[in-house]
Amino acid sequence: MSALSDSRFRRLLVGQSLSSFGDSALYLSLGIWAKDLTGENSAAGAVFLCLSLPVLLAPFAGHIVDRLRRRPLLIAVNTVAGLGVLALFGVRSEADLWIIYTVAFGYGLSFILLRPAQIGLIKEILPGEDLAGANAAIRTIGEGTRLLSPLAGAALYTAVGGHMLAALDALTFAVAVVVLAGLRVRESAPTPPQTREPFLREITAGAAQIARTPLVAFTTVAVAASFAVIGLLDTVDFAVIEFGLRQPPSFFGVLMSIQGAGGICGGLTVAAMIRRYGEARTVGAGLLLGAAGTALLAVPSLPVVIAGFALIGCGVPWLVVGYTTAWQRSTPQQILGRVAAAADLFTVGPQTLSIALGAALIAAVDYRILLAVCCGVLMLSGTVLLRRSPQLTTV
Repeated sequence: MSALSDSRFRRLLVGQSLSSFGDSALYLSLGIWAKDLTGENSAAGAVFLCLSLPVLLAPFAGHIVDRLRRRPLLIAVNTVAGLGVLALFGVRSEADLWIIYTVAFGYGLSFILLRPAQIGLIKEILPGEDLAGANAAIRTIGEGTRLLSPLAGAALYTAVGGHMLAALDALTFAVAVVVLAGLRVRESAPTPPQTREPFLREITAGAAQIARTPLVAFTTVAVAASFAVIGLLDTVDFAVIEFGLRQPPSFFGVLMSIQGAGGICGGLTVAAMIRRYGEARTVGAGLLLGAAGTALLAVPSLPVVIAGFALIGCGVPWLVVGYTTAWQRSTPQQILGRVAAAADLFTVGPQTLSIALGAALIAAVDYRILLAVCCGVLMLSGTVLLRRSPQLTTV
């Protein structure tokens, strides 16, 4: 049985795809908006910092997800996020930059709840052997929307500004709510209050589960090291566009679409990679592709930079799907939200710090030096993962 043969997963995938289209069209354009308002690359990088900061609250979000049924929680969060994004209608000048940052932060809060809740809901719908295919389908469709949405978002932003993008994203949140409301899933009951453990132990249960699962623990260390430098790219990308390619900030949307095209290739092949080589080696291969792509960004040539973004895009699904499948398959449903939150904290947490570092360094350090650091760490982490693949125990 494949994931796509389940009608409930297909409906969830359609709703997720439409929502992802609106999300990526808007939040990738928020950086362009901030750059246009201020003229500073660091202002664009700060948008992605705001998007990532809420991951520090991920353990608490995972605790909430494991204490509630997933479908009603997804409906509530999508509703609140759709209303919150409309605050962007108040942005008129540089003085309103704080609204962009606030909405970006709100996006980040919604993501740390939506992601573990959706992962848990998918595991309720599908058997363990179909999870890699399900994750691959979600990632492939997501990359497909990124192929079109950055171009559409940048074009719409250039033509009429960010306010129409906000309206579009609010509409896609509404579509997601409608899809979820019509989904029929018999969910496992949350853990009864009388059987719960002390609060600190419950909050850290996700990290403890990762630590005692060899493949997940080993892969987490390598992925966390890589994400500790990947965040540099969120700011450096704008320097590559400005100094390397001599293009306006809106060209970021074009390059994100190129990365999305590479992501489709990665998404279509990742399930086969996992079946043949296992989760850890698939992640390692993805990191090596990212290292090669990052090295190409240092070359001031449009065709070479395009190839670099395509390679990075191809490597991302191998990294994300391989890692997600490893901990999703090996985790009991009762603590899946906390494991998802812990995995996000161990990856997006270091990424957040590197985004802040990139925004601080970009004005003083040549962007090519930052690219070299990122490339070196990705290459080292990928090589280490390819040399060892612990056994995965499926739950």
